[in-house]
Amino acid sequence: MSGFILCRFGPRFNRPAPWGACPISCRYDEFVTSGFAVEARNQLRLFLLEFAKRDPRIDGVAVTGSAAAGREDRWSDIDLAFGVSDPTLLSAVLSDFTDLMYARGSLHHHDIMAGAWIYRVFFLPGGLQVDLAFVEQGDFRPLGSAFELVSGEAKALQAFPGPKLAEIIGLAWLHALHARSCILRDKLWQAEYMVSAVRDDTFALACIRLGLPAIHGRGMDLLPESFTRPLLGSLVGSLNAEELWRAFDLVLQSLTSEINHVDAALGVRVSAELAALSSRPCA
Repeated sequence: MSGFILCRFGPRFNRPAPWGACPISCRYDEFVTSGFAVEARNQLRLFLLEFAKRDPRIDGVAVTGSAAAGREDRWSDIDLAFGVSDPTLLSAVLSDFTDLMYARGSLHHHDIMAGAWIYRVFFLPGGLQVDLAFVEQGDFRPLGSAFELVSGEAKALQAFPGPKLAEIIGLAWLHALHARSCILRDKLWQAEYMVSAVRDDTFALACIRLGLPAIHGRGMDLLPESFTRPLLGSLVGSLNAEELWRAFDLVLQSLTSEINHVDAALGVRVSAELAALSSRPCA
């Protein structure tokens, strides 16, 4: 994105909250040029933290994500977590923060549910993402190491369960079956989607094997070149059946190798069948 973003989305947010006005009055979109500015992101995060600490309905405030883990960079988003004292007030707190974010320039939001948590994800000008997580105070706790308590108290760490190897292998098999049938039916876009899904599943298995994050591809770029280099050829270069068969065969070779790492006996049982999936049918 280039040039200046001169967006204005409603009046400046100056209405004081009943528990006292927050001292920071800047709108995020007034700072944004050529993508989001780090200064603007940091000021918005400070504003949200101060706003939350002044809200008597919130008993716990934490910074999460890359900022809490010491990995924040120029492109990091804002990740915050809040524990709400009374579960009957959770909806009202969500509503107030949503009004606040739209007054600060948010363009849209999306909710993600994870256990007892509600993650309200806001999209702002310049490509900035703001993830605000809410939960009742009894469940306010770190779900991983990237959690820095700012105010209040938090329960003990309860790591969020990661993906299970058996589930990933099962999904990889399903994706592989559909990749084959899509190529045979000349559904080339769907076939490319399925071949890529098998590759993603294979990457996830390798990440788990090597103790790397397996969700959302976060560990992919940390994998050794000995694993990633052979898969470079599995990227579909053009949308035709011959290219899809070629890429599919390479993906299945890597998938079979990873299954053997997980369960050698299972690998023996399924390797021939997986190899056969990428065999072109006789004319």
